[in-house]
Amino acid sequence: MAQTIFHIDEIVSDPNIRGGRPVLKGTGFRVSDVVINYYDNGHTAEAIAELFALKLAQVYAALAYYQLNKQAIDEQIQNDDELADRLIEDLERQGKLTRLE
Repeated sequence: MAQTIFHIDEIVSDPNIRGGRPVLKGTGFRVSDVVINYYDNGHTAEAIAELFALKLAQVYAALAYYQLNKQAIDEQIQNDDELADRLIEDLERQGKLTRLE
């Protein structure tokens, strides 16, 4: 009997959506968004699904994809964080952003 390999197709990449970053099919929700909510914010998979109106299978697919592509996703998250910091600094220098103490 021949082996059958099943591919989970919940993760897609399109250069016209989120700059080609891997997202959950049918949404603009990035794999990195799931990763941050799960690992950094401590949300359960069930909570992420409920908070963002996702199927639980989508959340688990994103977490599986992350484990298979950890280095690339971690680099994307790091780059996004650095870009956000630079943009905030620029806005503060321009007087367009103030922080509440």
